[in-house]
Amino acid sequence: MSPGRQSFPAHGGARYARSLRINQVLREVLAEEIERLADADERLRLLTITSVETAPDLRNATVYLSTLEDEAAEALEERRTQLQRTVARQMRIKRTPRLAFVADPAIRSGAAVEEALRRVRRPPEEADDR
Repeated sequence: MSPGRQSFPAHGGARYARSLRINQVLREVLAEEIERLADADERLRLLTITSVETAPDLRNATVYLSTLEDEAAEALEERRTQLQRTVARQMRIKRTPRLAFVADPAIRSGAAVEEALRRVRRPPEEADDR
């Protein structure tokens, strides 16, 4: 790996250190703003941002959430431009990315693996009781 590049294990290959910093700051800014907005909109409560991944040109950013129910997705879409304005005010970057909110596939995959491990570890008599 060349100097100045680091791998981004959660959702992709190698990324520049600057991209990693932008993703981290975006995650922090958005988490704080969503927490603030949750006081007025209960659909935004209990949302956890697991990571943010920006496109190389900073035009788009995907915000990964631990879970994303339909109501929360609707509330986030309603507040998307407000969240983008907050990002523009708090970050000094050339472009403010267009935000897209998705459920983190790593969380879902991890839950499936955990369930499979539970089934494998379950004693045979417990498996028959189901």
